[in-house]
Amino acid sequence: MGQACAAQACVKPRVRIALLSNPNSTGNIAQLPKIREYCAEHPDVFHYEVEQASQIGEAIRSIARVRPKVLAINGGDGTVQAALTELYNGGHFGDAPPPVAVLPSGKTNLIALDLGARGDPVHTLERLIELARTDDLAPYTVARELIALRHGESDRPVIGMFLGGAGLADTMLYCRDKIYPLGLPNSVAHLLTALASIAKQVLRLKASFLPPDSTPLSVSLSEQKDPITGRFSLLAVTTLEKLLLSTDFGAHRQGTLKLLAIEADPEMVMSAVFAKIAGKLGREKVRGVHFEEANEITIHGDNSNVILDGETFRAQTGSPINLRPAQPLSFVKLAA
Repeated sequence: MGQACAAQACVKPRVRIALLSNPNSTGNIAQLPKIREYCAEHPDVFHYEVEQASQIGEAIRSIARVRPKVLAINGGDGTVQAALTELYNGGHFGDAPPPVAVLPSGKTNLIALDLGARGDPVHTLERLIELARTDDLAPYTVARELIALRHGESDRPVIGMFLGGAGLADTMLYCRDKIYPLGLPNSVAHLLTALASIAKQVLRLKASFLPPDSTPLSVSLSEQKDPITGRFSLLAVTTLEKLLLSTDFGAHRQGTLKLLAIEADPEMVMSAVFAKIAGKLGREKVRGVHFEEANEITIHGDNSNVILDGETFRAQTGSPINLRPAQPLSFVKLAA
């Protein structure tokens, strides 16, 4: 069961930061003992640990009772996604949820990196406490648009910030299922995954130990009559300022989703790579590269995986995946 740490000290009115930790996140295996010790020494931190995603609802309800100035999430992208989903759907803070901060404690940390959180999670927590003790947090917060994913008959959308599909999702699952179990450092695991992806998509090598072939997809955009169809080496939808490989797509319409799709053809993949190097990706038309903005995106496929902040969904015949912008939330940004 989830539990509040150092509850006697942390539930006092002095609480400025509520810290929601997932002990199973990769970074927490080594860092959590230090974080627990730090929280025990700082009564203005309310620390709540969960062992599985199903406990996050109760965790957020408990955190809402202490009315923190900042909600910090200590876990990977999947933990962040589950917490954002509960914040969005649960209404525990009424119309004024606290700004969210993210500690870099997972394997990919896309959301934490976008918000400027890098390095030691304890140092990030120290910086957050400094900011929370100021009278005005506004200079350190930024509104982030979110993705609301609906799949199947549930009316409760899943909330996230980055979705990968097609070859990208297959590669991410390959890394998770085949490379991470080897116990290698994250940097080495990601390098091996990148090399395997290049061998598969650019060199067209075929082997059982490489990522699988991508399946055909059809992507419908609200502003376009004709869908984008085919096999894609990469499909990404996000609200993050930097989509992938630190690609900054510059000015974009507020309240829209950004989509990048690269067709599964070696020449087109290389065109995208050269466009990235030249600083043209997302700013100029490149053959085989689709960059779009839309108010609604629907992904149709036959057993095609997509991953939203660590959680996997599957587009199947007659059961597409629908994406729409969600109401923005405020986040603490630790770096420009």
